[in-house]
Formats: sequence, C-alpha cells, structure tokens
Amino acid sequence: MHRIMVVDDEVIITAQLERRLSYMGYEVVGRANSGEKSVAMARSLKPDLVLMDIVMPGEFDGIEAARVIREDMDIPVIFMTAYSDDECISRAKKVRPSGYILKPFHEGEVHAAIEVALHNRKEERSFKSEIEGFRLTV
Repeated sequence: MHRIMVVDDEVIITAQLERRLSYMGYEVVGRANSGEKSVAMARSLKPDLVLMDIVMPGEFDGIEAARVIREDMDIPVIFMTAYSDDECISRAKKVRPSGYILKPFHEGEVHAAIEVALHNRKEERSFKSEIEGFRLTV
C-alpha cells in the first residue's frame, strides 16, 4: 500500500481527500496545513508521494515546500490547486512536480496522477540503480 501525505490549509478538502484516497487503496500517513509543516512531516513520515496545495499560510508556500521535499528527500509532489495563471504554473514547473491538478478535481484525475507519479518514481529509481551498477562495473 502506497503512503501519501496531503498538504492543504483547508481542513474540509484534506478530510474529503483522505477518505477518497483510502477508498482508492492508499494510506494517508499525514496531513499538514502549511509549507513548513509539510517539510517537517515529510522528513519524519517519509511518504511515497505528497499531494500539495500551492497557496497556504506561512513563511513559504507549497511551491517552495515542494522544492525542499523533492531536492532533500526525493519524494514526488503533485500540486492540487485552484490557480492556473501563467505565473503560478511557471513557478511550479521550476520544481519539477510529478503532476498539476486543478481544483475542483475529480477522483479519477487524482487516481491517475498518483499512479503515473508512483510509476515514474519506480522507473527512475530502477534506472538510477542500473546506472550505478554499470558505474561500479566499469
């Protein structure tokens, strides 16, 4: 069972999403409501994937939190946001998210984005392992 962390400052959204994710067969290992909390929780919980809102209160937003989580912990992040303006998308692309879902979202979209992100993570790790094996052989 894949472990997912949900980050959103709206409690209703995180509660609904947790129920939907559980129904889909995922384990929600934590919920955070700010960028700072999400980084701390990701460090301690080590989820397989993070679903991250972009606009949240605190010192840094979801994009900055995603940057830290990806760079420091190599955990894929899917953005779930109501913002689709060019500036927001441009900032988000710089942290190489594993997906970008617009709110209001549909269960099928979330499920598909999660499955693709988890598959890509598995393939990327397998590829890195093969490269390391070749490097050691040479």
